[in-house]
Amino acid sequence: MNKKVWIILVSVLVLAIIGIGVYLYIINREETPISEIQPQEEISDEQMRQTIVTLYYQSKETKELVAEGRIVDVKTLYADPYATLVNLLIENPKNENLKSSIPTDTKILKVELKGDIVYIDFSKEFIENHQGGLDEENATIYSIVNTLTELNEVSGVKILINGKENQNFKDNIISFKDPFTRNESLIKTNIL
Repeated sequence: MNKKVWIILVSVLVLAIIGIGVYLYIINREETPISEIQPQEEISDEQMRQTIVTLYYQSKETKELVAEGRIVDVKTLYADPYATLVNLLIENPKNENLKSSIPTDTKILKVELKGDIVYIDFSKEFIENHQGGLDEENATIYSIVNTLTELNEVSGVKILINGKENQNFKDNIISFKDPFTRNESLIKTNIL
């Protein structure tokens, strides 16, 4: 036989083998069910609605601010994130070594985002029930400011008392005239 005929026969045979291989691959792929990955535990609707926020409380021992993670409902946070976070700060922390630095009986009268500054109007108890002193006042202010500035849209916090600007704590050490911005120096580096 001629050399050309052999080359043609071998080429046809190779193409036939490749074609059969592709055909068998396609058939096996269609017959093999795709296995889905099943979670070990089903995620409930409640779990789907939760997120973790960072709140800053004062250490009872060192007086520094310490971050505490808290799980909150996304719908609650979405509805009024600023008031929700500050109300959580007013409550006692979960960690027994920490304390809320916001004075007892303090109420939030109004919270509003203007530009990138959150304006918080507190009741008079915010200053009347405060024990005073620079460290305690800084802890109060920056527990609020550092918590709210965890949110991307917030760069500072302006504090009002009963709708009035330019207020002070009773000892006049810290004035509320200007917005407060984040202060990392008061934060203890390990998170509880």
